[in-house]
Amino acid sequence: MSSHSTSKINYLVTTSRKGGVLTTGYLRQMGFSYELLRRYERSGWLDSLGYGAYRLHGDEIDWMGALWALQSQARRKVHAGGKTALELQGYAHYLRQRATRVYLFGPEKEALPLWFKRYNWGLTLKFSAVKLFSTAIKEGFSEYRKGELPIRISSPERAAMEMLYHVPREHTFEEALLIMENLTTLRPLLAQKLLEACNSIKVKRLFLYSAEKHGYAWVKRLDLAKVALGSGKRVITEGGVLDKKYQITVPREVGQ
Repeated sequence: MSSHSTSKINYLVTTSRKGGVLTTGYLRQMGFSYELLRRYERSGWLDSLGYGAYRLHGDEIDWMGALWALQSQARRKVHAGGKTALELQGYAHYLRQRATRVYLFGPEKEALPLWFKRYNWGLTLKFSAVKLFSTAIKEGFSEYRKGELPIRISSPERAAMEMLYHVPREHTFEEALLIMENLTTLRPLLAQKLLEACNSIKVKRLFLYSAEKHGYAWVKRLDLAKVALGSGKRVITEGGVLDKKYQITVPREVGQ
């Protein structure tokens, strides 16, 4: 290997963030040709994660390092949301010692690259490309840091609504209600903005029902006249009882 090639890989090793995936597009922008990357791979400097991504040999990576790369290098509008974001912020840890499923969200027509989907992260990835909120709203995100890697995740307010989007297919009504029990300090101004921007009638009704069920003080500061709740019933729980205020079916033991 030439001295020029050696200096380039040395620069990459010393400047790369520990635990971060390196996308091929990012490496190409830094001046690494495909031929040079293959040479580094053959020499044992880089490990391929599949077409489009590498890691430094011996570096320990996980899905967060991959998400960081998607956000910071590929500029993909993908974030950790729903139950995963709530777990990362300490709102659902008591339910499970170790997460076995990660929930990612992105806008319509967004997709995860094949290397991300096919690599064995040791857990199940659930990616939802949905227009859950109006594209006009930019609020509702937080930063989570794992070592040197900052990743964008949903704020508790947004994450709660994303979690409710997955009821009942991914989460039971009872599980979601249990997690909502921890959300005592949500910000009413942000919750109001998200409710007004939310495109799912089911999510909005479930969110308000759950918040009122737990008697949160911040609910009283919401202006429900500005929140479109639609019309007609929504069957959330088969064989459940109808909550007359929000017109959703809930488990009998919850609705009593």
